[in-house]
Amino acid sequence: MHPSRRRFLAGSGAALAAPLLPRRIFAAVPANTPLHGLSAFGDLKYPADFKAFDYANPDAPKGGTFNFAPPNWVFNQNTQTFNTLNSFAPRGDAPPRMELCFDALMARAIDEPDAVYGLLAETVTISPDGNSFEFQLRPEARFHDGTPVTADDVAFSFKLLKEQGHPNLMLTLTELTDAAALDEHRLRLTFSGRHSQRTILDSVLFPVLSKAYYTANPFESSDLKPPLGSGPYRVGRVRPGQSIEYERVEAYWGRDLPVNRGQYHFDRIRIDFYRERQAAFEAFKKGDISFRQEFTSRLWATAYDFPAVVDGRVVKREFPDEKRPSMQAVAFNLRRDRFKDVRVRRGLTMCFDFEWANRNLFYDAYLRSQSTFERSDYKAEGQPSVEELALLDPLRDKLPPEVFGEAVMQPVSNGSGRDRKLLGAASKLLAEAGWKRSGGTLVDDKGERLTVELLDEDDSILRVFAPWVDNMRAVGIDASVRLIDAAQMQARQSDFDFDVVMMALSWDATPTREGLETLFHSRSANVPSSRNLPGTADPAVDALIEAVGQTKDRQGLIVAMRALDRVLRARQDWMPCWYSASHRAAYWDMFGFKEPKPDYGFPVETLWWFDKDKAAKIGKG
Repeated sequence: MHPSRRRFLAGSGAALAAPLLPRRIFAAVPANTPLHGLSAFGDLKYPADFKAFDYANPDAPKGGTFNFAPPNWVFNQNTQTFNTLNSFAPRGDAPPRMELCFDALMARAIDEPDAVYGLLAETVTISPDGNSFEFQLRPEARFHDGTPVTADDVAFSFKLLKEQGHPNLMLTLTELTDAAALDEHRLRLTFSGRHSQRTILDSVLFPVLSKAYYTANPFESSDLKPPLGSGPYRVGRVRPGQSIEYERVEAYWGRDLPVNRGQYHFDRIRIDFYRERQAAFEAFKKGDISFRQEFTSRLWATAYDFPAVVDGRVVKREFPDEKRPSMQAVAFNLRRDRFKDVRVRRGLTMCFDFEWANRNLFYDAYLRSQSTFERSDYKAEGQPSVEELALLDPLRDKLPPEVFGEAVMQPVSNGSGRDRKLLGAASKLLAEAGWKRSGGTLVDDKGERLTVELLDEDDSILRVFAPWVDNMRAVGIDASVRLIDAAQMQARQSDFDFDVVMMALSWDATPTREGLETLFHSRSANVPSSRNLPGTADPAVDALIEAVGQTKDRQGLIVAMRALDRVLRARQDWMPCWYSASHRAAYWDMFGFKEPKPDYGFPVETLWWFDKDKAAKIGKG
């Protein structure tokens, strides 16, 4: 998502002609001054005359094919199937990495926590009131058919995405009041004044679409016609639902921009789609897939002993994870009456035995998540600080009392798989919530059973959910697991047609108000396809998200995020699950890459390159 949220990964650039300015952006840069980049807090790392990002390699060769299993995706994308090539609409299943076919106004540097630099936009100028942003577009920018990318295209794109785009795009643009082409190469985006000052950092990463193309072709149509883009890749060979190739655009207009140098090396990026993880793993073992991140701890611990690993043709290693908050959690659907009482949600959480699962299923590969912002400074610890209380006290009458004590922690079991103490506590909570045993099953005062269906598309998760289901049944819950295909899963999540589902994502290092709104704000609770899976609609949460948006420095952001974390953990709309401290990756040893990896991203498909000598040594040349 955004919330991976995986950020829009178009190429990026910086204006060689932009003036060398004091590099503090929102706080100190004077209004009406053309800027080559923006950052929420602090200095930009790169001046206007930089040549390439430090993590890129301008000397790397071009060529080869990179066939990989995408570890993350965004918007309506799906890794098991696809039925549309429109990645930015609310409906349908699109293939990952369609974003590589499109450019944006600006692009993110992934060795900084929140910096963006010009791509289609040569410079950006902020108005004195901070409500409008004027972009000077690069006149050389072109779509793949050779037509120019104009301010009219950009204005059209923002209006279209605000009205018809995926909720992650649409909700971010809620406070956008106008997108206007001032002339062929000048664009102004105007916001209402109710926006966060960091709204622009998300907005400038959105795809720019061709007005001519989407005037002739309906935006929301689910077809497999390759859309017209302007990015470093275009759609190549497509086998519907089975595979897609992205071809490098040799004449890409932005290939020599400073922050495009040293990226986009592969001639082709190929993705094959598998319905089952084991089938994908077998394809990797044969060499049909050349790179994969391993998310099944059992396989990582026991299955990487096949001949290509033993003789060194396949490399198995761990890369440091990004310095960004992460979230892997189960959502309880509060739109269903039986989950509205927090005591029910707590009871369900007490039935999940992480300690047993970690030892018996995960090979002790994971740590227990406690927060929706795990692995970050935004995770609340201990008692609330004085600064946090300054935000929380005015909302005290709207908040659970647990918010004002130690940060809520997940229950710790004895690791037996059926901790009687925890299950007894769960039974007590459920009884307090009005659920009584009748014939071995919990029912309410109307005689309706407490049913819980855990929904998933991945058969490997059944091993984790099955013991949880057994424990829920032990306390009288009519619990079950349903495995459905990827397209059904996407549709049912979009329509909020589920009891309980799991979601994993990583946040940007500097979360924005708009990003938080897509998961936790009442505004997104009933927007189809939004990531607010539980349907959280709490005025106190809304107020704290607004406080996050109004912070003026990083310390203020940390305080507001910790306060929000306390409330979310006390509400227990989500049950945090587990996390790993590193990327577990395996790849056929025919690639080059620069080390160390950047701190805020791991886009191997855009940074790695094909090494002919290595490939020849392992018979892949």
